[in-house]
Amino acid sequence: MSFYAAFGTVLLLLAVTAPAALLFGLGGAVAARSRFAPLSWLGRGYIAIVRGVPDIAFFLFFVIALDQGIEYLRHKVKCPDWADPVRQGNDFVVCDIAKMPLSSSPQWMHEVYGFWLAVFTFAIVFGAFAGNVLFGAMRSVPRAQLETAEAYGMSPRQTFWRILMPQMWVFALPGLSNLWMVLIKATPLLFLLGVEDIVYWARELGGSKAPRFTDYPHPDWRMWYFLALLVFYLAFTKVSEVVLARITRRLSRGQATLAGEAQRKEGVAA
Repeated sequence: MSFYAAFGTVLLLLAVTAPAALLFGLGGAVAARSRFAPLSWLGRGYIAIVRGVPDIAFFLFFVIALDQGIEYLRHKVKCPDWADPVRQGNDFVVCDIAKMPLSSSPQWMHEVYGFWLAVFTFAIVFGAFAGNVLFGAMRSVPRAQLETAEAYGMSPRQTFWRILMPQMWVFALPGLSNLWMVLIKATPLLFLLGVEDIVYWARELGGSKAPRFTDYPHPDWRMWYFLALLVFYLAFTKVSEVVLARITRRLSRGQATLAGEAQRKEGVAA
């Protein structure tokens, strides 16, 4: 049952991470195109730095750093009289009531905490890639349309939300589609972050000498478990391709793009 529930964990990760990464990306893209130099540097720096670090290195570092940062702040607030150093050689030691979650907390709280750390890390990483895609899409909207909006008296805010934002999605969707596929393929990294996902359970249940299941000895079935994961990911990506193709077709209606022009020709021929 834990193996089956792990599929829900992966789907929940995708359902939460995708919009969160899109928000991070939109924030980074808007900041990058800002006329206020420090804000533009911040947006461009976020996109460049996160995209320049290997995903696995960022995942393993950021989760540890974020976890220790939270515990350090809680330690300063809850244990102001603590005299010992927090850093003791290779150990990071805080008072018991500052740990996240508490050692006395039930197991499900530890799992939920680890899951949300993983979600936040995924959102930060893929938000940088989404920000780069959205920044390029914003620059792809014809400048003449923005100038026309300004000529009609629209404010910069109105031009952004009424002209730029609705039209940029058709340019961004190909890149976001590829990013969605990469995000699906990156979900096994949950295994490296300590979350008991489908990869973890495939290894545990399929192994012939799994220490947690010594009462149920069996040969090495890992190949069959991972074959099931292969089928699952292939089926999921195929469904994603179909859905994304329909979304692309819907957004291309009336747009000054090759897809929009093809739809107009189909309408004339019909």
